[in-house]
Amino acid sequence: MKQTKSIKEIAQVLKEIQDPFDPFIAECLEDDRAGVRDLAMKWNQAFNKRRKAREHFEEMSMYEHTLRTQGFQYIAGIDEVGRGPLAGPVVASAVILPADFYLEGLDDSKKVSESKRELFYEVIQKEAVAIGVGIIHSEEIDRFNIYQATKKAMLAAIAALEITPDHLLIDAMELDVPMPQMAIIKGDAKSISISAASIVAKVTRDRMMKEYAISHPHYGFHRNMGYGTSNHLEALHKHGPTPWHRRSFSPVRDIAEKD
Repeated sequence: MKQTKSIKEIAQVLKEIQDPFDPFIAECLEDDRAGVRDLAMKWNQAFNKRRKAREHFEEMSMYEHTLRTQGFQYIAGIDEVGRGPLAGPVVASAVILPADFYLEGLDDSKKVSESKRELFYEVIQKEAVAIGVGIIHSEEIDRFNIYQATKKAMLAAIAALEITPDHLLIDAMELDVPMPQMAIIKGDAKSISISAASIVAKVTRDRMMKEYAISHPHYGFHRNMGYGTSNHLEALHKHGPTPWHRRSFSPVRDIAEKD
């Protein structure tokens, strides 16, 4: 490559290139300047990362693609968070995505960083066809049990949808509903609709726990999200349960009985 362009100018040109076979990239790789070659190699790395992300997204879209070929239009993914914590609600979400939806990096909420979850949450809120959320608090969890409370949260999320779904994709659960459904083990890592629901449910619940942390600062809810960390357990023994604690869960039950 003739050194007619500065490295800054070359970087700008590379930002506009979408085709990995563009001859400009090959020219950059053969440039005498190490900085130019480095830019081209980084472009290739970024392209390969995006390609793999697209392939992964397509793999996670197979359930939705198959159902759409069968005539289903409003496919709701359903997932929940908060079965295991000692405090806080169980939150479920139902999400119907448009057929052309794409969100690079979408995955099981547990595999996504908090900052990305927040970004993904905003994209899903903006682009989803419909979103429903169901929240079951600790007193109902204690009244029913966590399994039944989870089902109740999922049913509430479906009922909150502005559009009635014609098919459900559910993370490892079967529900008593009139529409057809499919329970998918580890569905939040296998279906974009379930994954989107897991993001919405996780962000919703985390925000609630951060609010609880303001009124009950001793328990570190903003960090542990209600799970039984050592600091949480220490505060529980010292200060006793809050209204958000699940008294049917050990060790909360044992501490509450002592009180």
